[in-house]
Amino acid sequence: MNVVGIIPARYASTRFEGKILANILGKPMIQHVWERAKQSKMLDDLIIACDDERVKKIAEDFGANVVLTSKDHESGSDRLTEIVQPLDVKIVINIQADEPLIHFTMLDSLARAILDEPSIAMATLIKKISNKEELNNPNVVKVVIDRNNFALLFSRASIPYLRDENVDQVYYKHLGIYAYTKDFLFTFKNLPESNLEKAEKLEQLRALESGYKIKTVETSIDTISVDTPEDLELVKKRLAEEQVA
Repeated sequence: MNVVGIIPARYASTRFEGKILANILGKPMIQHVWERAKQSKMLDDLIIACDDERVKKIAEDFGANVVLTSKDHESGSDRLTEIVQPLDVKIVINIQADEPLIHFTMLDSLARAILDEPSIAMATLIKKISNKEELNNPNVVKVVIDRNNFALLFSRASIPYLRDENVDQVYYKHLGIYAYTKDFLFTFKNLPESNLEKAEKLEQLRALESGYKIKTVETSIDTISVDTPEDLELVKKRLAEEQVA
């Protein structure tokens, strides 16, 4: 198969324990993510990779293809490799379990970026920042790109810094959804933790600091990553508004 989507679903969370099972308009958050990803035209399969029997049971109940993985993985990409190892697949898309507002077209555009340009090994989504408050929010990761839409740097800081305030600068934020070739996923997993990664706590910096390129794909769709109960309330409001519309 060409493309598989995997939703790494870790139950434990430092700031919001069990958030992936949080109720959103009558469904657990993980179900919203799965249902939206399932609409993708490019995915040949969609798998939830969880580390907790409670998540596995609930995912099975709503019809997902779900696999119980080790609790010892340090990152979502590590969890991906356990699932992907036996699969004959070209592209793997890492779909965050705390992104209940994800749209299937975001996944399709990432898949096409690699399928249309085989030299690309890793791709991710970005969006123009329209809310100035996001620039100084360390939970919103910023990205600077080159003229060919490859990432130059990711940071929690506001980058680039404007020495001259008269410059008309476009800022981009990073949406943490990735596509990899299967081969590069295992290369990436085995790269040493980089200095920038340690400083920023951003795993993708490991690839850049090791000399690999990350293609960025722009989307106009904004999402809300659920890191806190407050984020959850914002998602509930957005989804309720969508249902009314």
